[in-house]
Amino acid sequence: MNSTFFLRGLLIGFFIALPVGPIGVLCIRRTLTDGGAIGLLSGLGAASADAVYGIVAGFGLTVVSNVLVQAVWLRIVGGLFLCYLGIRTCLSKPTADAIKPDRQATTSPRRGYADAYLSTLFLTLTNPATIVSFAAVFAGLGLASSDGDYLTALSLVMGVFVGSAAWWLLLSSGVNLLRSRFNLHRLLWLNRISGLILLGFGIMALSLSR
Repeated sequence: MNSTFFLRGLLIGFFIALPVGPIGVLCIRRTLTDGGAIGLLSGLGAASADAVYGIVAGFGLTVVSNVLVQAVWLRIVGGLFLCYLGIRTCLSKPTADAIKPDRQATTSPRRGYADAYLSTLFLTLTNPATIVSFAAVFAGLGLASSDGDYLTALSLVMGVFVGSAAWWLLLSSGVNLLRSRFNLHRLLWLNRISGLILLGFGIMALSLSR
C-alpha cells in the first residue's frame, strides 16, 4: 500500500464528510436518542458509500460515473427517502428510556444496528453529488487512476473510508457526551427540528431533480 496516497485519501474522506448535511443531522439525532453505537453505525454507512464512490472516481470508471451523475431517478429516490425520514422523525415521540445512558434498545439490537447502517448507506448512494465531489478532488490533485495503477487507487479508496469513518467517530463520540443534558422535552424538540431539516433537504433534492 502506498502510504502517501493513503494519507491523501484519508484527508479527502475526512473533509468531504465534514460538512453537516442530512447525514450529519441523522447521526447527531440518532446519537442523542439511541446512543453512540447507533450514531457511529449511521456514520459508517455514509463512509462505506463514500468508499464506493471513491472506487468509481479513483479507478477512473468514467462510464459508471456519468450514468450515476445523470440518473435523475436516483436523486428522486433519495429525495423521497429524505422526506420519509423527515416526516417519521418529526412524528416520533421519545420515551423515558431514551434519556437513560445505560438503556437497552427496545427493538432487536441487531435489527437496529443494521437499519442505522443501511439507511445512511442507501441515502448517501442516492446522492450523485458525492461522486462529483470525489471526481473533482481526485482530478484536481492528479489522483485519478488513468494509468492503470490500481494499487495507488486502492490506497486512496482505503484512505477515503478511514478518513470519513474518523469524522463520524469524532462526531458521534462528541455528541454522545451531551446525551445526559437532554430531557424528554428537549428530545421532542430535537426530533421536530431535525425532522424539518431532513424534510427540507428532501424537498430541495426533489426540486433539483426536475
